[in-house]
Amino acid sequence: MPFPALDPADPLGLESLLTDTDRTVRDTVRQYLDDKVQPHIADWFERGELPTLAELARDFGELGLLGMHLDGYGCSGMSALAYGLACRELEACDSGLRSFVSVQGSLAMFAIHRFGSEEQKQEWLPRMAAGTAIGCFGLTEPDHGSDPSSMRTRARREGGDWILDGRKTWITNGSVAAVAVVWARTDDGIRGFVVPTDTPGFSAPLIKHKMSLRASVTSELVLDSVRLPAAAMLPEARGVSAPLTCLNEARYGIVWGVTGAARSAWRAAADYAAQREQFGKPLAGFQLTQQKLVDMALELHKSTMTALRLADLKDSAEGVHPAQISFGKLNNVREALEICRTARTILGANGISLEYPVIRHMNNLESVLTYEGTTEMHTLALGQELTGIAAFR
Repeated sequence: MPFPALDPADPLGLESLLTDTDRTVRDTVRQYLDDKVQPHIADWFERGELPTLAELARDFGELGLLGMHLDGYGCSGMSALAYGLACRELEACDSGLRSFVSVQGSLAMFAIHRFGSEEQKQEWLPRMAAGTAIGCFGLTEPDHGSDPSSMRTRARREGGDWILDGRKTWITNGSVAAVAVVWARTDDGIRGFVVPTDTPGFSAPLIKHKMSLRASVTSELVLDSVRLPAAAMLPEARGVSAPLTCLNEARYGIVWGVTGAARSAWRAAADYAAQREQFGKPLAGFQLTQQKLVDMALELHKSTMTALRLADLKDSAEGVHPAQISFGKLNNVREALEICRTARTILGANGISLEYPVIRHMNNLESVLTYEGTTEMHTLALGQELTGIAAFR
């Protein structure tokens, strides 16, 4: 009996696990990016700009990518798997695009959808789903990243209003957002607020001089006696567990997204090795190069299987445990970064050129390694679950 055919791009036959709907979502996103973004993304990265963000946001809205795993209010209500596949294609193009979609849908929109009042949902979610209003998520502060419970941003009552003072940093979409979900300390604990960015006292200076996520808008948020009505508070968000729940949503998209960056780097390296000749034959004909390509493929497809398993759990009635998301984020980002670094060695000096996607993905993944939980924090979270002992303090 003959062996079944083996697809070098899909050696485990994972394509067969997808439904027609899954493939349609993936292929639609891939085609849009190939047509509208891929020809320009290296130039945008080099310039440190995302000049067509407003247009991209509206297009992503028309494609149903913004808050696509949420129900109602103009959201697509797609499966976790479909959302993951979309994130994979976005990050295969550039991490900045997946970051925009993650922050819009899994942080800002999810926070309002999960913890907001009906009035807040009606006011913001339809516009955010359509891409006509961009959102950001203000949690990280200059002195507090991995320890959000120690945040210094403060909200105090003054009559019937809230007054917010503080600073947030490394905020994706901050300078272009119409609305910011801001987390602040109150006399009642940590609470979330929906802040229109045209509110007096709010500003979002752009962060420049980045060497990673250059095709992405990154800002500070400055809140200088920002006065908000009582209705601006997210009524169902109490304590640090609320923003951490939002982060868990975003981490799921990362688990999928980084497999796209890794896939792009692996394909670039495999194509280059097949075409580049040294010592009279293609690089792909040398044992050391084959070992690199095989090791990269192993880790890429193991990471994809991890993402598929988490999608299955997330779509199930039982749901997914935060530690399982930590498992995926820790493993998949780490392996994606190693795949990109290995791909760079195969391309040699050409590996640092933006004519190829490898160095761009590699630089971007240095940011992804840190945000939504550093390697150390996810290691400790998993360590606590595996041993029953908390080692954070």
